[in-house]
Amino acid sequence: MSLPAIITGERAQLRFLEFFTANIRNPNTRRAYARAVNEFLTWCHAVGVPDLVAVAPLHVATWIELQTQTLAAPSVKQRLAALRHLFDWLVVGQVVPHNPAASVRGPSHTARTGKTPVLDPYEARQLLDSLDISTPAGLRDRALIALMVFSFARIGAALAMRVEDVYTQNRRLWLRLREKGGKQHAMPCHHLLEEYLHGYLEGTGIKGDLKGPLFRTIQRGTGQLSPLVLPQANAHAMVRRRALAAGLKSLIGNHTFRATGITAYLKNGGTLENAAAMANHASTRTTQLYDRRQDDISLDEVERIRL
Repeated sequence: MSLPAIITGERAQLRFLEFFTANIRNPNTRRAYARAVNEFLTWCHAVGVPDLVAVAPLHVATWIELQTQTLAAPSVKQRLAALRHLFDWLVVGQVVPHNPAASVRGPSHTARTGKTPVLDPYEARQLLDSLDISTPAGLRDRALIALMVFSFARIGAALAMRVEDVYTQNRRLWLRLREKGGKQHAMPCHHLLEEYLHGYLEGTGIKGDLKGPLFRTIQRGTGQLSPLVLPQANAHAMVRRRALAAGLKSLIGNHTFRATGITAYLKNGGTLENAAAMANHASTRTTQLYDRRQDDISLDEVERIRL
């Protein structure tokens, strides 16, 4: 790993690497923080900052202001958080005397609903029905999409599942999910998801490989499943490709299915508290970001404008 040029000295370099290896366990957070920190320190070197000790609040504030010109407020706030946590770690390790990011304020941001595109039930059904389940890829993709819709699972938790995480309890199929922060979460399967998972496990022959990954890549040339876990980027590309083939106009992603499932559940009389428990949210305020029932009301009101 090549370190930014302004990190000089063995002690500072070791402490910097420990921040990402020993202090941050979530791979997604590690990747996002590493990108933000590397870009900031590279920018500092370009403007003449000689080392970490010379980084001042003015440098952090200037860089954050530059970020607001191209990035959304939540992304900028995440980048500022990365710098704050890094310099806190360096202060504790006595690499720098103070945290230059501590006094810098990020952009204001308030959200009552999320930006993730949500499919209506007809579109979700259209996507699932469009998949060619005569192939292992079609069986896999139908099972993965349905799992995210009917269990509200994050894509990271879905792809981390092993075959043994689909198990029978009280004559129903259950899922064992490993969510953010190391939390384990168990969910019974919707009857359609149960059907799709049975079809996937039986149709691809992986049912007996209990320790193997549940969702796998496709081997080139054979069209069969490989023993390798499906990367998140590949899952995102698959979703985009399948949506386009199904004729969907919305530019959807993996998170779309979590939001689609939660909204459909609430529209059919589910409670916000139960939705939060099923989605493994610590607070119902987070679940409300996925609730798009108000979109239908807004559309109805807009159509009242008649000329």
